[in-house]
Amino acid sequence: MKKYFFFLMVLPLFFGCTTNNFNNKNPYIPSYSFSFTINMSLPSYSKLLYASNAVYYANQGAGRGIYIFNTGSGYNAFDAACPNQALSDCSTMTLKGINALCACDNAEYSLFTGLSAGKEYPMKQYRVEVNGNILRIFN
Repeated sequence: MKKYFFFLMVLPLFFGCTTNNFNNKNPYIPSYSFSFTINMSLPSYSKLLYASNAVYYANQGAGRGIYIFNTGSGYNAFDAACPNQALSDCSTMTLKGINALCACDNAEYSLFTGLSAGKEYPMKQYRVEVNGNILRIFN
């Protein structure tokens, strides 16, 4: 009887978590469908092999481009558009160390979390798959 009770207690854990419920909706940034790969062996992307480094990838299929960041334990990919601003001339963010800076409102967003203090929306995040020195970024 104890085995059945244990099984009934553990069963919801298997069905409660899923990676398919990835939510990156933002009313200011359109949802783009794209998939591309980056070879970190190439000089343009080799700094991604080291923690706390970011690169900008100007992908035509993803609007303003994407910032790819090595967190030390994995990789984050964020849209380069300011998440709390309508798309405009100033809404493409720039790198500032381990943060991305929005020129419209001078808000800084952490490339570790995508968050900025006091802002409603975090940076729009995309999925990243790692296969050796190849990164696949997709939405």
